Amino acid sequence: MALALLLGGCAWGRSDAARSLPADRDASLVYVALGDSTVEGVGASSPAASYVGRLHARLRRVYPNARLVNLGVAGATSADVRAGQLERAIALRPHLATLSIGPNDVTGRVPVETYEDNVGVILGRLARETRAVLVVNLLPDLAVTPRFRGSPARDALGRRTLEFNRALGRAARALGVEPVDLYGPSREELPRRPELVWSDGYHPSDAGYARWAELLWAGVEARIAAR
Repeated sequence: MALALLLGGCAWGRSDAARSLPADRDASLVYVALGDSTVEGVGASSPAASYVGRLHARLRRVYPNARLVNLGVAGATSADVRAGQLERAIALRPHLATLSIGPNDVTGRVPVETYEDNVGVILGRLARETRAVLVVNLLPDLAVTPRFRGSPARDALGRRTLEFNRALGRAARALGVEPVDLYGPSREELPRRPELVWSDGYHPSDAGYARWAELLWAGVEARIAAR
């Protein structure tokens, strides 16, 4: 699960930058979303209000035949994505794949080395076995969420989030993918904008998912090939 609300800049490494979405606006584009509860849309009032649903809606404005396959499962860890979502994603031959995973690894005390290996395999296989544009985000600062803000474990959780972000960054950049930064913006904006958080104090609200989709779209839009 994650409070992946805010997306900062969206830069891309050289090898991933070689990929683009189709120039043919009538293409049957396939968008596959992998990850945890934020991918499934926990906290959203409907699937369409999640960041994945909103991103799909934006894609359909450009590609009317764009199809979404949402593989996200609440509670998923990186190991769950590797074992239960990755093969299905590859088989779908996506044009666009997004990955948001990690907070359950952080709170579940998964070793950071295990997380880095799992993410490396997930992104590596997607890069080698598909032609998808790959989008992955760093984790937000879980310590600033209402659920953990007053917890005795807050400081330790904050340190682990940083460690996991470094691991995710290493795995992604090894493939030429520059992760979207959620960490810095979450620390800056979340304390000032409580409406971005659902009633559980952890997951995004509709407003949070809208913010995420809005900023993520800037990176996806840059990958749409000219006609």
